[in-house]
Amino acid sequence: MSRGFRVDYGPTIEGFIARLLPLLKGDYPFHRRAVALLLLQGDQEIAALTARQEGPRVRQIQEIIKGAGGLSPPPASTIALARHRKAQRIAQAVMGKPLVRPLGGLLDWLTLWPPTAFPILALVLYYGLYRFVGGLGAQILVDFIEGQLFQSWVTPFAQELGARWLSPPLADLVAGDYGMVTLGLRYAVGIILPVVGTFFFFFSFLEDTGYLPRLALLADRACKKVGLSGRAVIPLTLGLGCDTMATVVTRTLETTRERIIATFLLALAVPCSAQLGLILALLGHSPLALGIWVLVVGTIFLAAGHLADRILPGPKAVFHMELPPLRLPVVGNIVMKTAARIQWYLIEITPVFLGTSLLLWFLDQQGLLQLIISALRGPIQSLGLPPDAAGIFLLGFFRRDYGAAGLYDLRASLSPIQLTVAATTLTLFVPCLAQAAVMVKERGVLAAMLIVAIIVPVAFLVGFSLNHLLGSLAMIGGLGNG
Repeated sequence: MSRGFRVDYGPTIEGFIARLLPLLKGDYPFHRRAVALLLLQGDQEIAALTARQEGPRVRQIQEIIKGAGGLSPPPASTIALARHRKAQRIAQAVMGKPLVRPLGGLLDWLTLWPPTAFPILALVLYYGLYRFVGGLGAQILVDFIEGQLFQSWVTPFAQELGARWLSPPLADLVAGDYGMVTLGLRYAVGIILPVVGTFFFFFSFLEDTGYLPRLALLADRACKKVGLSGRAVIPLTLGLGCDTMATVVTRTLETTRERIIATFLLALAVPCSAQLGLILALLGHSPLALGIWVLVVGTIFLAAGHLADRILPGPKAVFHMELPPLRLPVVGNIVMKTAARIQWYLIEITPVFLGTSLLLWFLDQQGLLQLIISALRGPIQSLGLPPDAAGIFLLGFFRRDYGAAGLYDLRASLSPIQLTVAATTLTLFVPCLAQAAVMVKERGVLAAMLIVAIIVPVAFLVGFSLNHLLGSLAMIGGLGNG
């Protein structure tokens, strides 16, 4: 046990622990000090395990525990209080100080009173998601890393090495259309990482200030319209970072009914950070196009959630949550949490991009990729999109951000209306392969298949309707000029 995290329980409890430790000689799954503490707290399961492990020493152990039972306050209370004090000291050392009153009380009131709370939320989303993630991450950083570093240096270097040292199939694997450097690494590091990194920083900032629980309380009434409680704001907000991770976090919801609804909405209408950032970059130059995308996706989210709430049986969601004080964020904490999440991304997600490139290269070499893309061209053209866009929907199945990155590559050849339709349909399209796998694990095969079976026709029906609506309304001029 690390001495840096050792809790001092006071001389009396520590004395009983010291008497127990020499008697605990059995094979336990955790530290003997933890066994002694559990015995002092009256844990029956550990007491039974000790009885099996310690043989003749059990009588002495039981006598010590009996002696501790006469303490006032009882050992369980003393241990709990000591741990609470230790936790408070750790929190004070690593967290920002609560805002002093009256400033803290004023901000508490402003972030919870609806007439001021919703404008504050709008400002948080505008500056946090639109300007910081969409502007800095998806535009400035992506333009530099993907546009400058990869296109000017990394890709030409990989292509030159491949042409010089490898046979044509292997050279294509490294630096071809579906190459691990030119597609997998470029998408993962050049396009997606800047967006994910800026979102992780923004999300860590919200965590450190204590604003997220207030957002949950604020959203509770709206969440109940779609069969959820305010607690669902955490996985739904986390879905704006990674829907796969957010699907796992739906475990924190109290009922199976809530978990199913949240999983469905995450798969249908919550774009991940990379997809969101790229869509903001694609449509951000046209407020009208971006507004249409927000309106359509938001409407589908609310309508689908409300319908699921009406159809699924079970009790309605209830909500209780403790509100921590608002704090000044600690920059070091935000940086550490952001770095840890970026490390998770690089370790867990980058191999998925490289593996996807390998699979696409293999399918391309076997001639199967073109068959799949050809089968998709009919439905894609019904959306008013060119046949080449079929590939981005296939990429979107492997990873949502892969599809968004493919759309980013095609942006110069698409009109504003086509970009709006493609962005909307891709947002509503099937969950990526990783999210689908987690859905099967968390919700079961039948529920996951049913969710996908609903999402696919909804996405294409919305895209088809949106294309025809935009093509027939007077707003065409506004989109065209955007």
